[in-house]
Amino acid sequence: MSFEVPAGGCLLVVGPSGSGKSSLGLALAGLIPRDLPGEVSGYLSVAGLDPRTAGPGAVAARLGLVFQDPGSQLVMERVEDDVAFGLENRGWSRAEMTSRIPVAISGAGLGGLERRRTNRLSGGQQQRLALAGVLAASPSVVILDEPTANLDPDGASDFFRRLASLRSEGSTTIVLVEHRVEAAWPLADLVLALGPDGTPIDIGSPEDVLRRSADRMAKAGIWLPDGRTSSGPGPSGPGPSGMDAHGTPTPSAIAPAAPPGSPVLSAAGVGFAYERGSPVLADVDLAIGAGERVALVGPNGSGKSTLGRLLVGLLRPTAGQIRSSGADPSRLRARDLALRAGYVFQDPEAGFLTDTVADEVMLGLGPVERAAAPALLERLRLPLGDFGARSPYRLSGGEARRLSLACALVRQPRLLVLDEPTFGQDRLGYAGLLDILRRRLDEGVCLVAATHDERFVADIASRIVRMDAGRIIRDVEGSAA
Repeated sequence: MSFEVPAGGCLLVVGPSGSGKSSLGLALAGLIPRDLPGEVSGYLSVAGLDPRTAGPGAVAARLGLVFQDPGSQLVMERVEDDVAFGLENRGWSRAEMTSRIPVAISGAGLGGLERRRTNRLSGGQQQRLALAGVLAASPSVVILDEPTANLDPDGASDFFRRLASLRSEGSTTIVLVEHRVEAAWPLADLVLALGPDGTPIDIGSPEDVLRRSADRMAKAGIWLPDGRTSSGPGPSGPGPSGMDAHGTPTPSAIAPAAPPGSPVLSAAGVGFAYERGSPVLADVDLAIGAGERVALVGPNGSGKSTLGRLLVGLLRPTAGQIRSSGADPSRLRARDLALRAGYVFQDPEAGFLTDTVADEVMLGLGPVERAAAPALLERLRLPLGDFGARSPYRLSGGEARRLSLACALVRQPRLLVLDEPTFGQDRLGYAGLLDILRRRLDEGVCLVAATHDERFVADIASRIVRMDAGRIIRDVEGSAA
């Protein structure tokens, strides 16, 4: 690929899962091949430096990078210390840091959390902190890999406004990898669209790329602005049996929710705190029946992920009780729990235990589940022939999330709890996820999904539970919350 981004411009990089978007960002930052194994050929200049040969200090003085997994770049125990860490390594004076750190933290929406432990932040709060740490230094080039994936809608809107302000100032060059193209497309001076094999489909102005290559991009599974799935003026109509023009299941293929069945899960007066005196959840009451599709929504830090872990027994309440099919899930043996409940972490790698995709999905399965696993992986676009020998830790973000989903679904649990299931998913991956969930829901599986994805809520939820400050503040039927 060849491209040139003018100083102060914005390059938007789009492509299906596994097309190399994150690898491109790591190469531009010099981490490939300096710190991560890989081969880079051709000419490369970023802010006047070749990041492959320039020292880390010289690169860091001019360039900031936000990883797809923000938790992997948080290094200090407290929020304000983590923002300070990058500035200290750039040689900022104490006076400069003292004035800059509060501005960066407040601008990221973390005001009041300066002394909070970084490992006690929600996924969205960690993403805000990673952004604060990078933008605090005002680098001349910023590379942002899915920077809004874990942000709540208000946080994402605030971030894009901030990015628009940076762009208008013209002092920062932006490389943005993003699936939320509705908000990102208007910011771009150039769009680089990658195909499934990592080669460019097109590069040019947003208008030219959309005019020339919308059909090819849609076929590759790339999200397009304005809900387009082709070069036409709007969404193309579904084909036979709820399939779109490219043979992909559309949201209209999701069957209407059946009336809820017998209770699968209940929480009564549940509270939880990681640290004494700092409750994360309080007085949570919740009952969910077989076949219900519950979306947990709310701002970053509202307790959605913690509640999800409590529901599947990964945490034990500090107050109240939880019952899953009549039993306390936190007291079940791991084998028994896996048959009742499946859980997909917000960070998929937190759930991986083996060295290959095949071993990961087959771990602990009986003969029946092992026989069903290849077809499941095929539907999730992770065929064993192509992915079986690969390391789970070398998958793209979207691929890793689909693998974690396969590991949960293959055991056919009655309860499925998903934490940000659509993170990093291209259009084809998203449609495949809806198709598989529809199959499981038709079989009476109970779904609970913590999500900021408003599209996913509209497509899948029969009930919306809104949380704020560790409490349920609204519980309504349908997608009208």
